[in-house]
Amino acid sequence: MRIPIQRELEGERVLVRFYLLTTDEAHRAPAYERLVQHAEKAGLAGATVLKGIYGFGARGIVKPSAWHMVNSLPVIVEMADDAPRLEAFLEGPAAMLLPRMMVTFERAAVMFYRHRRSTGPRPVLVVPRAVPDLSTLPPVDEGNPMKSSEAGVLLRVFVGESDEAEGRPLYEVIVARARALGLRGATVLRGSMGFGANSVLHTTKVLGLSSDLPIIIELVDSEAQIARLLPELEPLVPEGMITLESVRIVLYRPGEAAAQVSGQAS
Repeated sequence: MRIPIQRELEGERVLVRFYLLTTDEAHRAPAYERLVQHAEKAGLAGATVLKGIYGFGARGIVKPSAWHMVNSLPVIVEMADDAPRLEAFLEGPAAMLLPRMMVTFERAAVMFYRHRRSTGPRPVLVVPRAVPDLSTLPPVDEGNPMKSSEAGVLLRVFVGESDEAEGRPLYEVIVARARALGLRGATVLRGSMGFGANSVLHTTKVLGLSSDLPIIIELVDSEAQIARLLPELEPLVPEGMITLESVRIVLYRPGEAAAQVSGQAS
């Protein structure tokens, strides 16, 4: 068993999110699995895989199908660490594994980070001081022809799985509106437990299923594009929560460099 590296991580850090599909592959394995494996090899603090149930992106609508053994669904890989480590990981292993992907950087104030072998006093949890948006995020080399970078907004809509609009699941309607407005993409994530504005706890442990599990719809685009969607959401979301966060969007595109590295072994 690999022993975790003793590290100090509390403070202003960076959260990176990789947007992929479950069917994306890297070296004959799911790309998200390879990404997590290489993150561990690089000594990053950790990685979390979040699988979606619905969404759309550059490759169109992605949703479950009863006619296919393997479904192509959205997946997000999250990692939080300091800016230099994440920048090195993005420029190195991530670029080699995933020549075509969208990545976002956002600020993350790490208040608590320890593992079972940690010693010493536990930190006091307090709200950190505010810092200017995007000021702590790693710079992006604009001279690299494989990618572009821009300031953007991450919109999260928190609703329930049983919420409906226009006779369909609410999350499907929101995704359809976003696509019709030309937004870059959307990812729908289903939680296994949670509660919302009505304070009713829902969990998959109740008789094996629940009629109203938490749903999060995530959309990443420019501030102008997100602003176009907001008036559409107000009448659609009678109960729930909507959040906005400033992010830096890094978009990798296929090219000669990607073709050269895509065949390399892990």
